Amino acid sequence: MCTACLTKTLPTDDFAEHLVGMLDGAAVIQMLSIGHRTGLLDAMAELPPGTSSAIAHAAGLNERYVREWLGAMVTGGVVAYDPATREYHLPPSHAALLTRASVSNIAATAQFLPVLAGVEDDIVECFRAGGGVPYSAYPRFHQVMAEESDMTVVAGLEEHILPLVPGLTDQLAAGIDVLDVGCGRGHGIIALAEAYPNSRFVGLDLSKDAIAYARDLVVQKGLTNARFEQRDLSGFDPDERFDLVTAFDAVHDQADPAGMLAGVAKALKPSGTFLMQDIAGSSDVGNNVGRPLAPFTYTISCLHCMTVSLAQGGAGLGAAWGEELAQKMLADAGFSKVMLHRLDHDILNAFYVAQR
Repeated sequence: MCTACLTKTLPTDDFAEHLVGMLDGAAVIQMLSIGHRTGLLDAMAELPPGTSSAIAHAAGLNERYVREWLGAMVTGGVVAYDPATREYHLPPSHAALLTRASVSNIAATAQFLPVLAGVEDDIVECFRAGGGVPYSAYPRFHQVMAEESDMTVVAGLEEHILPLVPGLTDQLAAGIDVLDVGCGRGHGIIALAEAYPNSRFVGLDLSKDAIAYARDLVVQKGLTNARFEQRDLSGFDPDERFDLVTAFDAVHDQADPAGMLAGVAKALKPSGTFLMQDIAGSSDVGNNVGRPLAPFTYTISCLHCMTVSLAQGGAGLGAAWGEELAQKMLADAGFSKVMLHRLDHDILNAFYVAQR
């Protein structure tokens, strides 16, 4: 991006139109989140064109609220409407991006913004006084993050992510030791444990609630090759060694990301591999101008990733730490070989394969 592009100012009328468009877009995102949580979008994907009463009945919801929600969806360009019959319809091409049947469910991702808006008062105070907002202030975050992980990690593990490490699937099939740091609710580890019963899996995370959820899921599925432990990864000093360590969207919000990466290097057996997924983009904000989802990344970082680290007295690295800094920190942690990969279908994430 050229310097002139960075400093270019939109004409007043165009900028006003731009702002109005952003307000409309933000409102639609809020309603997409509600449509996802209530099941309205999933229900409409299966229904023929119908009135608000028919849709509300099929979804088991209150008609008055459904009708107002449909108003936002129609004027927001999400749902089609026939004024003659007063019937609403979710086109299949839209449903493909907005329902649980899709691994590209934007409505699920839309949940992040209302979740993060719940801490706005606390964030405003942090702007004035510094400090951060703790994990405990985000009661739904791990639930929403697990849904996102299902789409960005779990759904792509076999086809896209594991093949980034040559021979890894064969090693997993034969049986190796695997650690996932910052595992959250553990969906990624559990999927691997199910697919590769000869391998042994450990998940570590700071959140007591997330670990409890993961442990319950292991019991429900009857898995014997996966276990989860609550652990603060600041100054991570491992007491076990692993063939593979993974970190899915977990490094940048740690209190001590440098210490965690150094601990990961120690946790690897001599021929082991660290597979890290994190947010794609540059460490220089100027290089991110025009990048899809860049404003989304900085917003989530400010309202969650950065502030939860600062709340622990941490580095406050944030989701927009960037590929340049990520590679430098991996090298500083003791990784002599680092390969950066992008996946064609994933515009949000970068993948790093690192070895000592």
